[in-house]
Formats: sequence, structure tokens, C-alpha cells
Amino acid sequence: MKKLAHAHTAPYQQVVRVRIVLDAAHGYSNARIALRQRVHLDTVRRWRGRYADQGIDGLKDRPRSGRPPRFTLVQRAEVTALACQLPAETGMPLSRWSSTDLAAEVVGRGIAEAMSASTVRRILTADVLKPWQHASWIFIRDPDFATKAARVLGLYQRIWDGQPLAGNEYVISSDEKTSIQARCRCHPTLPPGTTRTMRVNHDYDRGGALAYLAAYDVHQARVFGRCSPKTGIVPFMDLVEQVMTHEPYASARRVFWVVDNGSSHRGKAAADRLTAQFPNAVMVHTPVHASWLNQIEIFFSIVQRKVVTPNDFTGLDQVEDRLIAFERRYNETARPFRWKFTPADLEDLMARIERHEQKEHHFQQPAGCGHQPVALPAAL
Repeated sequence: MKKLAHAHTAPYQQVVRVRIVLDAAHGYSNARIALRQRVHLDTVRRWRGRYADQGIDGLKDRPRSGRPPRFTLVQRAEVTALACQLPAETGMPLSRWSSTDLAAEVVGRGIAEAMSASTVRRILTADVLKPWQHASWIFIRDPDFATKAARVLGLYQRIWDGQPLAGNEYVISSDEKTSIQARCRCHPTLPPGTTRTMRVNHDYDRGGALAYLAAYDVHQARVFGRCSPKTGIVPFMDLVEQVMTHEPYASARRVFWVVDNGSSHRGKAAADRLTAQFPNAVMVHTPVHASWLNQIEIFFSIVQRKVVTPNDFTGLDQVEDRLIAFERRYNETARPFRWKFTPADLEDLMARIERHEQKEHHFQQPAGCGHQPVALPAAL
């Protein structure tokens, strides 16, 4: 109790009650305790009496009945059930519910005579429901998703076909960041100041766009990049040549190129083209719609946040200079990404998807969808 009497984080009223009891234990009269703790004499009598009857538990607040609930459990359940339906299923021309829309629908259906939007939010909070929010997901369309994903994840762990990679074998993650625009703001960008963030004018003149192609050594944390007016087979192979003609990749036993299924490097033809020009290069494709398995996308997100946004460039030359300068800066201090999605996580994901399939198999897919009833989260 002495520790609680001097606590700085405990509720103040509870601290006062404990101090009253401790003062009583030291022999102070009720009047003296009231003066010391700056409370009414009846307050001292109350808490001394409760402590004498119930001990330390007597110093806690007693349960209060509160205001009688305005809505029954059935009404609350009907609000929750309505929130768990898509508005289109109820005939409403809405893409998703808001608390205001739900409150109006509750009244319109006669569930309650009146209900405010704040009441709807409180009811849904109990079940952690937020129908005004949404998260995207995507169907797995690649029938060999697990096999392809396992190969990529194995390379990140320096494993290929069940065997560890040798010291002179490397893993390169590569892709293109398209349509980086040179936007020249109509008024100069203002730097941040006291109580003011950086301010960027909304109006701009377009100065064209370029593509930034980059290859990232997964284990050495080194980036090779180049800019091109557009993407395609030729720009991509120029990037490959830029990497493969330099050591240690030129004399490496094998260099694995992890790429997605973009048109510049799609399918067996792209893999054969790469091997024909560089026999020690091996192209490894991520599954369809699984670019999140490609580590270069992490680097591109860094480029987007640190270099491109907000963009205020007078021309494409300035964009290219900024990208190449940032690339040099990044390579000076870069460390390998801490990739956390492992083959074990992949097995768990496939098991969850299989369970989802079993639950959803009785639902018929709309005609013309053309995808398999297997779902994959958009971000992991």
C-alpha cells in the first residue's frame, strides 16, 4: 500500500483512499486526516469503514448500474448483421457503408425509431467492425504458384534445388519502374519552416517521363540502375549487360536473375535469350501477380518516397541525375533487406488458402470471371 500511496501513474482517487487508510494506521484522527488529504470528513469515514469491512478491495469503486440501455441486444445484433452485408445486397446504391448511412438504414428498416451515427460506431466497435474501410486482395492465377514462389524464397536463403549456393554465385532482383514524370511546378517549392511543412504547388507543367531500370544484388545490397525513354527487351538487356560485364558477376559460376512476368522478360523465350548472351545467367520468374516476392520492389518504394515524391523537376535530365545520384548514395550505406517471408510461411499461406477453398467451394463464381477460387492477400 505504501508503494501505491506514492504512485504517479495510479488513479488519483485511489491514491487518496490509500493515504487515508495509512494516516489512520499512524493514529491520526478523522478530522486531522481530512485536513491532511484535503477531503471532507465524511469521505474519511467512508473509506476507513470500507477498508475495515473489506480490506484493500473496499477501496475500489463499486459497480454502477449506469443509464439503462436504449437499444436491446436484438437491435444491436441487427445493426451488426446489417453492417456485415454489402450495401448492394440490400439494394442500396453504395459501394460501402458509412456510420451515417447505416444509422439511416436502421431507422428506415424500422429496427429502431432513432439512432445516431456515433451509436452505430459504438455498437460496431464491440465487434471491431469498420465497414467503411476496405482491403484489397487478389486471386492466384498461376497454377504453379507454390513451386515458383518456393524457388524464389530459396534463392533469398541462398538455396537452389535443395543445395546451398557457392560463394561465387549471386542472386539479382530486377525490374522496371515506369513513367517517372518530370513535373515542373508553376511556383517554386517552399522549404519547411517553423510551424510549417514543406509546401509544393499543385499546378505543374509536364516535361515528359522516363523509365528507371534497376538490378539489386540481394545479398550484397548493391544496386545497378539506368534510365531509358521506355521499357522493352532492349533496355532490359542493356541493364543485364551493365551488370554481367562487371566483376564479380562476369566470372561468377551462376547469377540468378529474379524477375516478374513483365513483357520485357516474360516466359521461356526471355530466359533463353538471357542464357544465350550470358551462359552463367539463370532467369527465375516470380509467380503471376506476385511481384511482392521481388525484392527490387522494396528499393523502388524507397525511390518513390525519397526521390520522386514530391517531384519538382525542370526536365528529364534532372530526373535522371537525381536517380543516379541517389543510387550512388544508397550503395554507400545499404544493407541487405531483412526478408521475413520464408518457405515455412509459404506453406502456412497455402494451407490457409486450401482451407478457404474448402469453405467457399459451394459458392458459384460469376460467369466470365475466368479465375480460380483461390485468394491471396495483396500485402504480406
